[in-house]
Amino acid sequence: MGFVKGAWKVLVAIKDGLVLLAMLLFFGLILAALSWRPNPAAVTDGALLVKLDGVIVEEPENIDPVATLLGGQAPLKQFRERDVIRAIDTAADDDRVKVIALDLDRFMGGGQVSLEQIGEALSRAKAKGKPIYSFATFYSDAAYLLAAHSSEIWIDPMGGAAFTGPGGSRLYYKDFLDRFKVTAHVYRVGTFKSAVEPYLRSDQSPEAKQALLAVYEPIWANWQADVKKARPAADLAGYIADPAAAITAVNGDLVKLATDRKIIDKVGDRTAFGKRVAALAGADEDEGPGAFKHTSLTDWVAANPAKTGGDEVGVITIAGTIVDGKAGPGTAGGDRIEELLHEGLQRDNLKALVVRVDSPGGSAFASEQIRRAIETYRGRKIPVVISMGNVAASGGYWVATAGDTIFAEPSTITGSIGIFAVLPSFERALADYGVKADGVATTDLSGQPDLLGGFNSTVDTFIQRTIEHDYRRFLGLVGKARGMTPAQVDDIAQGRVWDGGTARQIKLVDRFGSIDDAIAEAAKRAKLKDDAYSVHYLETKPDAFEQFVSGMFTPSDDSKQARGLVAQLAWRQHAALGQVLGDLNLLSGAQGVQAWCLECSSALPPRTTANASASWFSQIFTRTGT
Repeated sequence: MGFVKGAWKVLVAIKDGLVLLAMLLFFGLILAALSWRPNPAAVTDGALLVKLDGVIVEEPENIDPVATLLGGQAPLKQFRERDVIRAIDTAADDDRVKVIALDLDRFMGGGQVSLEQIGEALSRAKAKGKPIYSFATFYSDAAYLLAAHSSEIWIDPMGGAAFTGPGGSRLYYKDFLDRFKVTAHVYRVGTFKSAVEPYLRSDQSPEAKQALLAVYEPIWANWQADVKKARPAADLAGYIADPAAAITAVNGDLVKLATDRKIIDKVGDRTAFGKRVAALAGADEDEGPGAFKHTSLTDWVAANPAKTGGDEVGVITIAGTIVDGKAGPGTAGGDRIEELLHEGLQRDNLKALVVRVDSPGGSAFASEQIRRAIETYRGRKIPVVISMGNVAASGGYWVATAGDTIFAEPSTITGSIGIFAVLPSFERALADYGVKADGVATTDLSGQPDLLGGFNSTVDTFIQRTIEHDYRRFLGLVGKARGMTPAQVDDIAQGRVWDGGTARQIKLVDRFGSIDDAIAEAAKRAKLKDDAYSVHYLETKPDAFEQFVSGMFTPSDDSKQARGLVAQLAWRQHAALGQVLGDLNLLSGAQGVQAWCLECSSALPPRTTANASASWFSQIFTRTGT
């Protein structure tokens, strides 16, 4: 008996010790989070190390630590486009920076407009005499679009370069739904509104192929023109036209192919690259061979904050899918964006507004909610300028109709003016198991839409007519904003997507220009003097604890992320699997009427895997009332 009591005391002591340890760890994390900040004092003479081991985004999304744990995968790092550009521009004029080292070894991409803007910043720095050295094991389309602006492009001896261009496949579920006897009730307006095709067809319609090819071809031409301008000696045309012949000619040696065609300049491992940078930046002897003195991107951005004070041009960012509620950042929750816009109106110094749109759309209700909030600025005689990023389509274009003028880039994807809704029903599947629905109804809409018993013709007509009404409303908004009749808008609408160059020709956008051009135009319309105003971003500030926890879950520098050709291509396909979750979520019908260009989502960088899974995970529990 004494032994049992003693053992019990030991177990209790162990339990108490573990609880105490957990509490100390918890409060230690809170203390560390509250005190955590980037270190502006960490700037040293040497290199600016722009290590892009993740994706470029317009607005980084919040990382959900619980979802990350449930998903079992660390999220991708996300780098804000404007931070990278500001870092490069300020480094170009700072004598402490001897060289810009661009580490693209684990770079996973970004939207083409974002990459073009960063590339222009790199070219500006190079034109001011600042050397730029790039390194990667493998160069894909996105990585090379940045590296092409470098003074020297380095590649690992085990690496290579391959360019695929935009495009690819998506999944079609009609045969699958028929096999399991699930009925997809689709309501839409627009010949080209192909977002719902996966539930109606087993392949892509000719109209959808025509529309997408008309967008992809000029965007791919823009990529090639940008690279050709930055690297005129590079022989890419033959490689792109016939990659099989090109790789066969060098017996599968990707490095030789890249060298012979002057796609890259130097072959060497990371140590050799580091020594090359160290020749200008100075060696960091404490860190071992190939290490060089440098300032990280995070510390440099912290040490070079944007100008504040005086009259302000406000900037609101509509990034990611537009949804109802307070979601975001990284997702444009209608309630959250509306609140931020109302807060901006309370700022006495805010004299103009720029709306930065980088969204394929989403909820029609939330899009209209945001548009109305933007309209309040114009009601107070505050100029509103729209700046389109990689994508401003469907709901993204809906909110753009509230602007005085619209800026875009030739590689922007826009348009997709159309409306749809999708709802499932399972009466055929249940009937196979002897389950049937029956009851009484006081009207034709009683109990409708009936997901278990099936839809009647009245509810089908009811929903379709509301979709048609919302489409006419969409046409009216666009027509009023662009000085066109609804019929004229309908000719270029029908859910069709356009590249920025064509969109300008058909009057969906006014001018080409970056967000900086849009800010300058807004200041001009507000009669603000050059350099006499600052830019204030209306955004949701992440708290210190979220930032700290996000850092804990971010992959470390020694993460086992593969970097070769096959690994890069496989990763891209793995990221595309998130499409399945999105399609299932859309089929559920819980998102309501949509102004969404699903095809346009491919122009945006992938969301974090854990968060994409968590979105579906949380929706399940929300619907079940948990």
